[in-house]
Amino acid sequence: MSQSLRDLIKQGLIDATKAQDKRRMATLRLIQAALKDRDIAGRTDGRDAGVSDAEILEVLSRMVKQRRESVGIYESAGRMELAQQEKEEIEIIESFMPKQLSDEETAAAVGAVISETGAASIKDMGRVMGELKKRHAGEMDFAKAGAIVKEKLA
Repeated sequence: MSQSLRDLIKQGLIDATKAQDKRRMATLRLIQAALKDRDIAGRTDGRDAGVSDAEILEVLSRMVKQRRESVGIYESAGRMELAQQEKEEIEIIESFMPKQLSDEETAAAVGAVISETGAASIKDMGRVMGELKKRHAGEMDFAKAGAIVKEKLA
């Protein structure tokens, strides 16, 4: 049985603590705090089991997106040391995520979902995007995928 993503993050924190890797420790603690917040929010909805690996991937994707935005802001402000710190955090977070699909693989996945769902017009975009998120959580940039879906259904 393979380890859950939560267990891998926990083990990564233990290893980083032993190695005294302060950046990795801080980043993994941020991930755990975000997961704890999601667990607490889930409990109010009646889900006591904690978040699933798919939800963990959503959290990690959101964290990477936030850091990419911060990198742009820091670089435009000339704060290269802060931009570098954010880039290091992105690498650490992405180490727990599946490999990202290339543009060609994303287009192929979009095409497959469109044909399987029978989507014919832009009205079907929500259904297509929902299916893509189910199948490719954490693997795909959904902003790019949305543009591809819009283009194919238009």
